Amino acid sequence: MSESATHHGLAAHEVVLLLETDPHRGLSGGEAAERLQRFGPNTLPVAAGGGLLLRVLRQFHHPLIYVLLAAGLVTAGLQEYVDSAVIFGVVVVNAVVGFIQESKAEAALEGLRSMVRTQAKVIRGGHEHTVPSEDLVPGDLVLLESGDKAPADLRLVRVTELRVNESALTGESVPVHKDAVVLPEATPVADRRNMVYSGTLVTAGHGAGIAVATGAETELGEIHRLVGAAETLMTPLTAKLAWFSKVLTIAILGLAAATFAAGLLRRQDAVETFTAAIALAVGAIPEGLPAAVTITLAIGVFRMAKRRAVIRRLPAVETLGSTTVICSDKTGTLTENQMTVQMIWTPDGMVEVTGTGYAPDGVLQDRDGGPAPVNAHAALRWSLIAGACCNDAALSHDDGHWSVVGDPTEGAMLVVAAKAGLDAERLAAGMPRVAVIPFSSERQYMATLHRDGADQVVLAKGAVERMLELSSTQLDADGVLCPLDRATVLRAADLLSARGLRVLATAVRAGSDPAEFDDDALAGTLAFTGLQAMLDPPRGAASSAVAACHTAGIAVKMITGDHAGTAAAIGAKVGLLDDAEPAAGAVLTGAELAALSGDDYPDAVDRAALFARVSPEQKLRLVQALQARGHVVAMTGDGVNDAPALRQANIGVAMGLGGTEVAKDAADMVLTDDDFATIEAAVEEGRGVFDNLTKFITWTLPTNIGEGLVILVAIAAGATLPILPTQILWINMTTAIALGLMLAFEPKEAGIMTRPPRDPDQPLLTRGLVARILLVATMLVATAWWLFEWEIGKGASVEAARTAALNLFVVVEAFYLFSCRSLTHSAFRIGIFSNRWIVVGVMVQAVAQLAITYLPAMNTVFGTAPIGAPAWTRIFAVATAVSLVVAVDKLLRSGRCAHRS
Repeated sequence: MSESATHHGLAAHEVVLLLETDPHRGLSGGEAAERLQRFGPNTLPVAAGGGLLLRVLRQFHHPLIYVLLAAGLVTAGLQEYVDSAVIFGVVVVNAVVGFIQESKAEAALEGLRSMVRTQAKVIRGGHEHTVPSEDLVPGDLVLLESGDKAPADLRLVRVTELRVNESALTGESVPVHKDAVVLPEATPVADRRNMVYSGTLVTAGHGAGIAVATGAETELGEIHRLVGAAETLMTPLTAKLAWFSKVLTIAILGLAAATFAAGLLRRQDAVETFTAAIALAVGAIPEGLPAAVTITLAIGVFRMAKRRAVIRRLPAVETLGSTTVICSDKTGTLTENQMTVQMIWTPDGMVEVTGTGYAPDGVLQDRDGGPAPVNAHAALRWSLIAGACCNDAALSHDDGHWSVVGDPTEGAMLVVAAKAGLDAERLAAGMPRVAVIPFSSERQYMATLHRDGADQVVLAKGAVERMLELSSTQLDADGVLCPLDRATVLRAADLLSARGLRVLATAVRAGSDPAEFDDDALAGTLAFTGLQAMLDPPRGAASSAVAACHTAGIAVKMITGDHAGTAAAIGAKVGLLDDAEPAAGAVLTGAELAALSGDDYPDAVDRAALFARVSPEQKLRLVQALQARGHVVAMTGDGVNDAPALRQANIGVAMGLGGTEVAKDAADMVLTDDDFATIEAAVEEGRGVFDNLTKFITWTLPTNIGEGLVILVAIAAGATLPILPTQILWINMTTAIALGLMLAFEPKEAGIMTRPPRDPDQPLLTRGLVARILLVATMLVATAWWLFEWEIGKGASVEAARTAALNLFVVVEAFYLFSCRSLTHSAFRIGIFSNRWIVVGVMVQAVAQLAITYLPAMNTVFGTAPIGAPAWTRIFAVATAVSLVVAVDKLLRSGRCAHRS
């Protein structure tokens, strides 16, 4: 907990005494210098790194990398320098990618440190100074005004209409009104209106506060600590590949040892036997796997970028495909982050407003859906005029983008007036402002005095209860003043608030005297005109995106710093809740989470759909609780308060337009359009990437296992090797590039978003796929031996027989490749030519095989010899038979799955 955690519970004079400062003169220059030495600079700490060399070496600490390095050394020892260079190149590329990934955490922490670097206005020795924020110390008297970024955690001692945008820290979308009152010690951060926290932005008014915490002791410093402490989890892919690599390493070493032992038992030459064992290891290593993983992920990055999702870390491409829970921020993620008036109530009924955001596109509709008669409806017209003229905000239109300068609530009232054809600038020109009573948290309303020809008009807006106190009458549609019906107004306000809408009331008084324009003179003199109800609306595609995630078996949970009522209203609109009256346990607040016991916490978190008024620490704990229950968690967010959870999640998703740099640096993926719907597209792409990687592994392993077993059988039987180590390297490297990598371009299969996410505990290869791999590997070994012996028996040379066996491996791989385009369906069902890259790859591989078979130079290098048409006939017959067996295996397995379902 930060140093400033309890200062909100102390009176201002107690804070002054505690920090030994002066509320008017501040610290002396000497005292400030002494405290800077004692407390250190007002910056966030730099985490100690492991050094450049250690970070580089860590990229090679992986079982598969060890095997690849050994393969590179072996191929170099065999003087196959091209193959050795390719293998070492793959290792280097993977190391570079890993090194870049490891820099992510440091970038996120640097983003947080940059948030507190600013200039600060302080009072020292009774005089105002501007100093670098790094030089602030506890006890400094800091001045704040509109546009300033708070340089430290401050306990306010004086305020004048001070409003602060804390959305980046707390998630609340509306600027907070500040005052200097004492608050209960248990008040959460989002409700501490007597505090201003480091990194937040002053949007209006001015004030002064005592610095109670600097640097690492601030609330921002606590988030910095959480970001640094958050565990960087392995993605589902990297975790499964790590396990797969360990198993593969053990299997390869075991086979090589068995081969060497078998040769010694048969009293064969030890050196030749050892060379054969090394050849087995080389053959069993899937050299193309790291390249296939990297290229498949890179293609996924490209596809996602076209769908407005930028990947910052390659393995994150497939993580979304395995995601079981998406934890989404509300403001700016599920919503537009633009307050919008949705309903206006007048004593004559309700008017609905169409359109969302700050663009003045939309209309006002009556209860029948027709256009509301603004000009013929006095109460409605004056409510709109009051909202537009009793207003200090302004609309801005730059490069086709509408935004608000000032308070978002006031901006929403400008927009709804514009939708009704009431331009704020024209209204201001026709009714110039003469005087103003500014809004304050104590006053709870704002009023302006305008000159309207020879008359004076008072316009006011504010909290419903306060405006009712100022009003004695109400205006009807015909412009007639009637007695105020307080009960009806309050019922309407309660109805709108129950929908999660923020409600403001408007009122008017004509013919007033300028001398009577003050708080006391307004009481009981205004005519109530109506209620304007607004909300930060859901994004247009949010509800369909949430529904698509549910169809795909992915739970969606909203985590926000906003109020529970507002969160529930948005949750109901986007489909997270059945209605605005959620079931018990569906919505949990931060206080309710804090009260849960450790045993009840995980179950409660799993059941709930919305979490409101939560702190950054609670967001982090929520993600950890879901991960502890076996979920793969995607966390979306845009604020500083989201950074620890973004870092902890299996995949962090930041908003590119409205997100802070801290959130982007902590995330694995950035949405360039800030739209939750883009996540649905990214999930689809991620599932496609995982499918294609699984297809590649299912395709490549039978060849690697078959090559290894061919060597093992030859040594055990004391027979001539049917295929040489150099020929094995040729098969592995050429087919991986020309054939296997083409699976990276495989289109997504139909129905990919209607199946549930992969079980996080499910291995990379299912039992059925392992059985298929072993089936194909066994057929490869058996047919390669049969063909080799057949060719020898027909009088072919050993070189020609080996060439036939080599081509058998490659042709079977090519046929099997088409089968692996779908692990469950026939190649004919998905279309033989729907992936044109595979056709191109097969043609390239065919040219390569003709070259190694018939070119004299290639014959010399690889120990091959030309073969005749009968040999090719037998090769293609075997490949066809293998394809038919795999097709039958698919059919039988799909039938069993259908029967079980």
